[in-house]
Amino acid sequence: MASTSLSTPPRNYGYDAFINFRGKDIRRTFLSHLIGALRRKHINAFKDENLRKGEKITPRLLQIIEESRVSIVIFSTNYADSSWCLDELVKILQCYENLKQIVKPLFFKVNTNDVQDLTGKFGKAFSKLRGELKVPEWTHALMEVSQFAAWESKKFQRIQIQA
Repeated sequence: MASTSLSTPPRNYGYDAFINFRGKDIRRTFLSHLIGALRRKHINAFKDENLRKGEKITPRLLQIIEESRVSIVIFSTNYADSSWCLDELVKILQCYENLKQIVKPLFFKVNTNDVQDLTGKFGKAFSKLRGELKVPEWTHALMEVSQFAAWESKKFQRIQIQA
């Protein structure tokens, strides 16, 4: 008699890591160094420049987040004034909760407490979106993810990426 298995099939990952970031804060500086470090360790990371031209961005990005092993969330000064970044963050938290995806926050030139309490420059950036319907969902995602074990840019000279 053939036995049936109740275990879930192994997931197919499209990327090792998805990087969630605010472009105007880090695209031409820190991000290139991070991507370089990941590549040297043979870690296939997705960033938005990898999208094909003409492709619908939102559905494809949400799929890419889901198909990644790890999400790296880079909180920076203007991160919270981007509804796009915050929508991605909500999806990342869902993948953490439902798919057990690894999430690694990185605080780049912002204090952990400013993200958790929505204060300082980070809180000021978030206040630009206060009238949006998704504010409670975004706030929840910010509070949850900002409490994960994280890297802080003020505490390191160079990130050590371990494969």
